[in-house]
Amino acid sequence: MVQKYDNITEIERDLNGAGLKIGIVMARFNIDVGEGLLGACAAELRKLGVRDEDSTLVTVPGALEVPLALQAMAQSGKFDALIALGAVIRGETYHFELVANESGGGITQVQLDTGIPIANGILTTDTDDQALARMEEKGRECARVAVEMANLLKKI
Repeated sequence: MVQKYDNITEIERDLNGAGLKIGIVMARFNIDVGEGLLGACAAELRKLGVRDEDSTLVTVPGALEVPLALQAMAQSGKFDALIALGAVIRGETYHFELVANESGGGITQVQLDTGIPIANGILTTDTDDQALARMEEKGRECARVAVEMANLLKKI
């Protein structure tokens, strides 16, 4: 629905996922968190009307490989929106910052380069417990973001 405010037209949020094709890339590193994110995300996609057969999942070794898989999916022309899932949990080395920054930047770049919206569900936390506590809500949030942005871009 579109609302008018004087001279401003607003395109309202649309969370109807019926007919949308969604691609999901999940990092297998920190697999328990990844699967928790995926379960919550898939359940929310179903709630929003996305059929299971309209969702495609690929897995990759870790967060640094996620952007490349997203890029391939985006370039395929088969998807209305994509979702990135995984967890980068702080360790005792600088590697955490590298992986978190590079995967996040790569995801953003793919989205901008291809025009396909990507919901970034790669958690970056200090501890396993923080990741486990956030995974369900973040998974659901990613499903809502993907559907909303796919619908928004269709209306613009």
